Amino acid sequence: MSLRAFGVALAAGVVALDQATKWWAVGALADSPIIVADRILQFKLTFNTGASFSLFAGSGQIIAVVAFGVVGFVVYILGDVGRRIEAAALGLILGGAVGNLIDRVSRGSGILDGAVVDFIDFSFFATFNVADIAVNVGVVLLIIAAFWKRA
Repeated sequence: MSLRAFGVALAAGVVALDQATKWWAVGALADSPIIVADRILQFKLTFNTGASFSLFAGSGQIIAVVAFGVVGFVVYILGDVGRRIEAAALGLILGGAVGNLIDRVSRGSGILDGAVVDFIDFSFFATFNVADIAVNVGVVLLIIAAFWKRA
């Protein structure tokens, strides 16, 4: 399997897991949250019209356009990666971007104005989803890859 195919397959897995968990969250958490660890972690349904950490609330259309650009760029550079860690990192970022982009496209009344489903709520941190986790892990892997000696 080529590194590009590996990255795209990983991205597809992230999208599937992200969309499945969001589908579950919308159905299971609509009426009340599920407390996993009191005052630490709960599953609580929220809809984010902004970027990470609810920054730029209401700017979903601009964020969606940027996300389309990121998706295109990541697919393009996946063809040039030389190591599996880079392909994994980009696959995670691609999957997370596509997962949240699906929400922006499908969960609104207009073009690209949908809100992203978030449901993993640490009381001391932001509320997020599987796509957000994938993007952040992918970025960390890219940083590690940048400093990892090439063999």
